[in-house]
Amino acid sequence: MGKISQGILGGFSGKVGNVIGGNWKGIDYMRVKPASVANPQTEGQMDQRSKFSAVIGFLQPISEFIKIGFKSYAVKMTAFNSAMSYNVKNALTGDYPDYEVDYANALVSRGSLATALNPTAVSGNVGEVTFSWNDNSTEGNANATDKAMLVALNPTKKEAVFVTDGVARSVGTQTLTVPASYSGDNVECFISFISLDGTVSNSKYVGTVTVALPR
Repeated sequence: MGKISQGILGGFSGKVGNVIGGNWKGIDYMRVKPASVANPQTEGQMDQRSKFSAVIGFLQPISEFIKIGFKSYAVKMTAFNSAMSYNVKNALTGDYPDYEVDYANALVSRGSLATALNPTAVSGNVGEVTFSWNDNSTEGNANATDKAMLVALNPTKKEAVFVTDGVARSVGTQTLTVPASYSGDNVECFISFISLDGTVSNSKYVGTVTVALPR
């Protein structure tokens, strides 16, 4: 227990609750004893860290894309944290500690704008990934002037190539230029749209594309 040495207005020595009192060179002091965690490596904590690690590895190469793709859901948090929250809950497969991102259920943008219709992606030439989609600008809240937002994610190299202000929805196709070093690598492709007023659509996973090798 603590001991008061000079009445109620004086300092004390010892411990009261989580407060420790003492005297150093004639100066009374008090400090709060830091709380200790009995086991900072519980199964639940390690499981959650493993999930976070998988999703961070997915999102970090496209963090600048995410700033736009999830800006509508950046409420009392960053767009990146919002994307983390969504994908940890909805886009993981496997069991601890071997979690992997389920790209088909992942989102790299999230919003109320009409999504892409029948998107595809192919790589017919070295350093190119070509996206195509049907023009659905007469449906719902889609607009012919909506701009394509495209992602080609290279998980092996932990890199990505993307655009956030591509061609208009009505154009129906756009080619991304990717590094020649991607030749033979698999890239995970996503497409979404952004309207002139900044409203984005949910992204759609277009699939895995093997980047063409030199002929």
